Amino acid sequence: MDHHELHKRFTALTTAHLADACIRARVPVRCAPAALRAVTPGDRLAGRVAPARHAGSVDVFLEAFERAAPGDVLVADNGGRLDEACVGDLVVLEAQAAGLAGIVVWGLHRDTADIHRIGLPVFSLGALPTGPLRLDERPPGALASADVGEWTVGPGDLVLGDDDGVLFIPGDRAGELLTLAEAIRDTERRQADRIRGGDTLREQVRFGAFLAGRRQNPSLTFRDHLRAVGGAIEE
Repeated sequence: MDHHELHKRFTALTTAHLADACIRARVPVRCAPAALRAVTPGDRLAGRVAPARHAGSVDVFLEAFERAAPGDVLVADNGGRLDEACVGDLVVLEAQAAGLAGIVVWGLHRDTADIHRIGLPVFSLGALPTGPLRLDERPPGALASADVGEWTVGPGDLVLGDDDGVLFIPGDRAGELLTLAEAIRDTERRQADRIRGGDTLREQVRFGAFLAGRRQNPSLTFRDHLRAVGGAIEE
């Protein structure tokens, strides 16, 4: 899927829709830790992962830009460190000049005011005035993959970010997951409209029938019931 189609379709979705689609498709739900948030609230990003493992110097990011395609997202792995910032305004400006769609930092950023002005979406664990105070040996495969929390991601993955956080999905299943997410979104919108019209969610999902069914079959789950009645609230 090219970045134009991805961006267009994600514009009308949220990461929550995609996370629910992953559950329905039995794809691992790979959310970044909750502390990783947009530097500018309301920013959104979507693109192919351009990974880079930071070791104290921005050269690895510049090399990642050399390899990246327009619409990619730099995923900068600084090990989740909270004692230094690894991305500042010049890296963000260069990413923008290279045509990237944004940056996700598994670590900290600095130059917050300048990043706001630049306008390229950046997600990070927070801000700190100091840049790196060390220069480590560059790890093998520094441009092959990146870690974000418990997840390892690479160019075969897509990254999506919004006010709920950051989610990674496999690129080769993007079409399927986006279609599922759109169906979930549409169902939830219909349900919301009916609630506003006086038809409660409990009535819509036949919650009384679920409680009765669970009394007869204690192993019945609400998700199984929702699938049977065509509702969408948990996935």
